[in-house]
Amino acid sequence: MNLVILRTNIESENGVQIMRPVFDSHHAIHQWSIDLEDVDNVLRIETNELIDESEIIKLIQLNGFYSAELEG
Repeated sequence: MNLVILRTNIESENGVQIMRPVFDSHHAIHQWSIDLEDVDNVLRIETNELIDESEIIKLIQLNGFYSAELEG
């Protein structure tokens, strides 16, 4: 099991609802959450080895949002 942690520009419940079907239907994603209270709107995803961080970033970008590795 891998844990991917990214900062995003998903800032509202509406954004979460847009991404919900994308993440929920992806075979490699087991659990996910977005912390809307955090300044970086942190996305945490538990995945299997069939998907990596760059693929998750592309998936988010395809749905109109920004994401990047959380630094620091």
